[in-house]
Amino acid sequence: MLLFRDEGHARKWREAHRIDQGGTMTLQTGWRLAQLWYTDKREPRWRRRTLDEAEAVFAGLGLVGEFWRLRP
Repeated sequence: MLLFRDEGHARKWREAHRIDQGGTMTLQTGWRLAQLWYTDKREPRWRRRTLDEAEAVFAGLGLVGEFWRLRP
């Protein structure tokens, strides 16, 4: 994960390194994703999310598009 000041900073970095754009999110969205993703990890009943469940978490945060799809 890389952190940038804003979209323009990220674009300049991608151009300088000749890297296509991946998924982007705000720091607030990243924090919310971490809270949702790891909140129950220590629970005895924890189980890995299915692909559908994981994609639903992403979609619920507005993380949609090709990058956020977990299967072709």
